[in-house]
Amino acid sequence: MQHVIELMGYLAGLCTTAAFIPQVIMVWRQRSAQGISLGMYLAFCFGVFLWLCYGLIIHAWPVAINNACTLVLAASVLVMKWRFDHAPARAAARAALGNAGQAS
Repeated sequence: MQHVIELMGYLAGLCTTAAFIPQVIMVWRQRSAQGISLGMYLAFCFGVFLWLCYGLIIHAWPVAINNACTLVLAASVLVMKWRFDHAPARAAARAALGNAGQAS
């Protein structure tokens, strides 16, 4: 019976972790995370990190493994949000530097 319960944990984790894959793909393809809430993803990543720590401490491998995978996916959305949201500012700064060099 213990194996069935552990399998259920892995399956539940697989489902909830896999739910983030379409979000990661969409943000990557669109090169935009404008509709993504920074506060929600920060809080979510912190919560998932705590679940990961909890799973490691109590040796609950379904909890630890699935939360590690979820953390990677959710954190990648955060990183892409930061990069894509700041890309216009970086491009403007590069353009300004390029124009300043041409004016000399």
